[in-house]
Amino acid sequence: MAQNDLLDAASPAAPRTGSLKPVIDALPESVYENPTWRGMLYFVRDMVLYVGLLAALVFVSNIFLVAGLEVLMALVVSGLFIIGHDSAHGALFGSKKTNGVVGRIAMLPSFHVYEGWILGHNRVHHAFTVREGYDFVWHPTTPEQFAAMGWWRRSVHRFEWSFVGPWLYYIHQVWITKMMVGKPPARWASAIRRDRWIVVGFFSAMVALFTTIGISMGDSVAGIIWLDLRTVVLPFLGFTYVMGSFVHVHHVAPDIRWWRKAEWTKFKAQMEGTTVLRAPKGLNFFIHWIMVHVPHHVDMRVPMYHLEEAAAAIEEAFPGTVIDQPLRFRDFVANTKQCKLYDFDAGVWMTYAEGKASLVSAGALGSEELAEQRS
Repeated sequence: MAQNDLLDAASPAAPRTGSLKPVIDALPESVYENPTWRGMLYFVRDMVLYVGLLAALVFVSNIFLVAGLEVLMALVVSGLFIIGHDSAHGALFGSKKTNGVVGRIAMLPSFHVYEGWILGHNRVHHAFTVREGYDFVWHPTTPEQFAAMGWWRRSVHRFEWSFVGPWLYYIHQVWITKMMVGKPPARWASAIRRDRWIVVGFFSAMVALFTTIGISMGDSVAGIIWLDLRTVVLPFLGFTYVMGSFVHVHHVAPDIRWWRKAEWTKFKAQMEGTTVLRAPKGLNFFIHWIMVHVPHHVDMRVPMYHLEEAAAAIEEAFPGTVIDQPLRFRDFVANTKQCKLYDFDAGVWMTYAEGKASLVSAGALGSEELAEQRS
């Protein structure tokens, strides 16, 4: 049976109206339970791991041992960020004040602006998931747009959209441009400005703390710089790779379609525009079920530890709709090879070669542009 037939059989109203109400109605009340003690348990546990790893990185300077600790640190900082992310959605605690306090603290190790994240993530990404011109996270570039770029922008695009580049993409396209700089809308300006200063203050305090520790331990200038790098900078870079690649597989794959405004619906966006990826055993200890992403997009109020239960209810009510696969690094690599450019008319992802061929066949790429593309 074709996917559209399965959708019609599961819920005839949803594909026609594009409404998520039939999907939300399929969720049991139990997936919204969020006792304060449970959210606090995850938060305190991850903070203890974070502080413990920082202490270890003070005394461990061997580059090979540091590399192993940095992998753990990237996962722990990502876990804290996910706790902040859940708090920003109002899902982790019943109290708005508790969500705000915990969310701001949990996002500090990843140097994220809490109110800036709410604006960009909650109000834009979730509201317009996989919609052309609106959803800014891993928004596709068309062959025509890529051909119009200069050599430097094309080079940056090639790197950011490779399997080694998500860290740069996340820093460049999300962290800097959507949170740390730029003028926010007037009604958000004061709150975002305050939270930016909180992040800057935390970063400065971290550098000052570990510089002071290095001096007290009698480290050389090079030793102090290496201490600051491994405690402050490398954990952030590791986090950006983890989060950048996770967001990529949430919304970019050969079978995930992005939509023009006239065709876009909430059902297409939140049920078909993201994934349920089953993490290997033990990984959810760190990443808090963030890869079970469809139910999170269906209803942001579902806390992280109920996402698997919510996914089961959705898949039972709408069989054959949700992309449900194992989380595998090789699939991410394959996606980054295939999904470089996007044809919104045909609704398909393309490689760079396929994008260039489409322009040549359409007569849209002149000889000069073709020569530049080859170079």
